Amino acid sequence: MENQTRRSSFKRIGVGLAALFGVGATTAAKAMTGGAKAKKEVVGDIITDQDVPLFSGAVKHGNTLYIAGKGAHVEPFEIKAHTKIVLDNIQKELEKNGSSMDKVLKVNVYLADLNDYHAMNEVYRGRFGKNPPVRTTVATYGGVPGDSLVEIDCIAALD
Repeated sequence: MENQTRRSSFKRIGVGLAALFGVGATTAAKAMTGGAKAKKEVVGDIITDQDVPLFSGAVKHGNTLYIAGKGAHVEPFEIKAHTKIVLDNIQKELEKNGSSMDKVLKVNVYLADLNDYHAMNEVYRGRFGKNPPVRTTVATYGGVPGDSLVEIDCIAALD
């Protein structure tokens, strides 16, 4: 009973803060509870390891699409070639699930070598339209899994 009272208190506080900052109470309540209609839907391949699901390639939740990291596990081992392959695969996954490169909100780029940053940017530039998404780029310690020179994941809108 104490947990229910605490949860109700937190919801009331969240709705109150939302009203204070100009968000409608109904919208705030749905956001606090995850919305009545929003549910997780796996829309990409489920990657398994020893017959146990490891991760999903893409997941829809409400009006948002989450795409797991994609790498290029082929020769030539050259950053521009790998970046193009990865971005082409992300674009295919977005379009297959009702989104597009223009609707991408957030991108994470993982480089095997930070020295590839500028060359990766040459291929990346312009791929997400005139208003690019926010982005984080990091160099991974020990490389990207599968010997890709770059791995990219993203979050996109589905409106």
